[in-house]
Amino acid sequence: MKVVIVGGVAGGATAAARLRRLDEAAEIVVFERSGYVSYANCGLPYYIGGTITDREELTLQTPESFWQRFRVDVRVRHEVTAIHPAEKTVTVKDLTTGAVFDESYDKLLLSPGARPTQPALPGAGLGRLFTLRTVEDTLKIREFIEQHHPKSAVLAGGGFIAIELAENLRDLGLEVTLVQRPKQLLNPLDADMAAFLHAQMRRHGVRLHLGRTVEGFAADGERVNVLIRDEAPLTADMVVLAIGVTPDTGLARDAGLALGVKGSILVNDRMETSVPDIYAVGDAVQVRHFVTGQDTLLSLAGPANKQGRIAADNICGGDSRYPGSQGSSVIKVFDMTAASTGVNEKTAKAAGIDCDKLVLSPMSHAGYYPGGRVMTMKVVFEKNTYRLLGAQIVGYEGVDKRIDVLSTAIHAGLTVLQLKDLDLAYAPPYSSAKDPVNMAGFMAEDLAKGLVKQFFTEDVAALPRDGSVTLLDTRTPGEYVGGHAEGFVNIPVDELRDRLDEIPAGKPVYVMCQSGLRSYVACRILAQRGFACYNFSGGYRLYAAVTEDRAAAEEALPCGMEK
Repeated sequence: MKVVIVGGVAGGATAAARLRRLDEAAEIVVFERSGYVSYANCGLPYYIGGTITDREELTLQTPESFWQRFRVDVRVRHEVTAIHPAEKTVTVKDLTTGAVFDESYDKLLLSPGARPTQPALPGAGLGRLFTLRTVEDTLKIREFIEQHHPKSAVLAGGGFIAIELAENLRDLGLEVTLVQRPKQLLNPLDADMAAFLHAQMRRHGVRLHLGRTVEGFAADGERVNVLIRDEAPLTADMVVLAIGVTPDTGLARDAGLALGVKGSILVNDRMETSVPDIYAVGDAVQVRHFVTGQDTLLSLAGPANKQGRIAADNICGGDSRYPGSQGSSVIKVFDMTAASTGVNEKTAKAAGIDCDKLVLSPMSHAGYYPGGRVMTMKVVFEKNTYRLLGAQIVGYEGVDKRIDVLSTAIHAGLTVLQLKDLDLAYAPPYSSAKDPVNMAGFMAEDLAKGLVKQFFTEDVAALPRDGSVTLLDTRTPGEYVGGHAEGFVNIPVDELRDRLDEIPAGKPVYVMCQSGLRSYVACRILAQRGFACYNFSGGYRLYAAVTEDRAAAEEALPCGMEK
């Protein structure tokens, strides 16, 4: 059996190694149009910033090591330009010599990945404009920085690569401005959770121009003007386009393979395309979202590697199946960590799911053990069934392990109520006896039993300030003076029982504290005395993050733009 693989990164490289482990006699040929194979896309920004110092560390394998270990024929700088399904051949161009030839196959695996989205904007070909997708892109950017010593950069985009690159360029001392059309960074987060991320970026000197549309670029001597709709251009020494990726599926389209969402390659759960003996994996393929069941695109390394393994199994006569993608992700943002899994509230509602949410702010480990820091967790679940839909966490230490527990719970089909029963490891340096994941389950149980009702950030502005409801802040006087929501009066929770006469009977009470815990205690006190009580989910720290983010965004608006 002869297997030809188009693309030698992530899914393609994984498939090649798996094929050899399953079939020692197979002939395996990999064509990779870049000069590198099996490289770590996710590590590229960290080489630019100097965290990764050795360029050799970016490549997990070389053509030579692949041959030595697996007897796989890897040919870099070879571009497959056409697929001929009827003849079972591909046309290949050697980018070094220019030679063109046909290569036969018994089975063909497509792993072309995705290319940086590059809209046809004026000036897009300027020399100081870069994209970041391959090792060559990385070396080009680093060489430019070392030779020209730029002092400023504009990044167009607000996803993983843009955020990681912003951090690394700041570490090199550059002034960094990030501009994009959406009004928030990192689409997997909801806007309220992204507010913490925005604050972190601003604290580290990254200028955010969100909700802006880039309309083109123009040379300005040795600098570049980034043209922004309805405002003055942004001028910088270099510009990086990181506005997303597009499935690289021209080969598949031209060969007559069926396509799916945004021109992606349509595959079944065995990673088979619509044409016999042709498989496809990675960023170029349409997948089923594990939570919503809807067709989608998810450009992440984990799914690509799993799909490569599954395709190899099936090429060798097995029956492996891909269950779908959850979109689990984690990112370092200076000293902060942001992570998500499943769907956020926005996506759940767009999918027609009747969802609810809870927000909590637990410590990363036992409060009495030094060094603990607060994290913010948002858990989204389906109303009535309490099916766990997704989670987002922003914090410092311990974020990654909690998101992995929640990702596993989603995959296992657990409800949010069952989180309270998980038996999770505890020692003071690592967690609390009631782990944050358990706490989310306890909170959901209280909601299910009717022990607490919630209100949220988006509800605060609409609450009446005419005395028809009571707005109560149960923090300490010092916390209250440091900042509070308009109209909320301060009665510390520890004084509440002795000051119940200050709360008018027969009126709903909306209660807020710093994290949601003291206000919950207050609600239990009040509910058992006949008050209709609502607890603010997420606490004042969430409310302040959202309102301060909105204020910062409005201050950044140019004159004449609507706020």
